Amino acid sequence: MFEIFGYLAAICMVLGYLPQAIYTIRTRDTDAIALPTFLLMGLGAVFFIVQGFFSYPVNWPLIITNSITGLSSAIVFAIKIHNDYLGGKKR
Repeated sequence: MFEIFGYLAAICMVLGYLPQAIYTIRTRDTDAIALPTFLLMGLGAVFFIVQGFFSYPVNWPLIITNSITGLSSAIVFAIKIHNDYLGGKKR
């Protein structure tokens, strides 16, 4: 049961997070995104990945979920930095 709930949580987290990441990647619209939020979410994902590897047995739902959300968060963070600080968005 523990594994089943872990995988169900992983599916819910990824399906809940991906629409924002996909929207941001497609439109490059980051006006409504708070930079600290995506930075902290990305760091949190990294810490959960490390925790998953150090768990015994290895916690694959935790690793898989946070690998996907961490990568998505890093992409959104990079687009936000590009738009706000590197002149990527014309105003």
